[in-house]
Amino acid sequence: MIDTRLSLMEAISFRRTVNARYNGGIIKLAPHLMFERHGDLFVSALNLSKAWRSPEERRLGQFKLAGLEVTELLEEVFEPLPDFEPAAPRSDDTLLLTV
Repeated sequence: MIDTRLSLMEAISFRRTVNARYNGGIIKLAPHLMFERHGDLFVSALNLSKAWRSPEERRLGQFKLAGLEVTELLEEVFEPLPDFEPAAPRSDDTLLLTV
């Protein structure tokens, strides 16, 4: 069994993509940062499975770890989004790890 939290921490540290189960489907994510909000862990990640209309439209989504299950840590590496700011999304969030 894969530990989602540890897999995401490794993925963020080494800029690796992951396959994850979320809302009943498998998605491919490029996790950029992990943070805590009101005692819950979240990851901000680019959903590489989503059909974006243009590269400029791509943005990070926030995924609660309680509803996310990493199924595979991939060897594929990613570059952070060009406008990525390594900061927690909200002022009361606690930043834990970033690329």
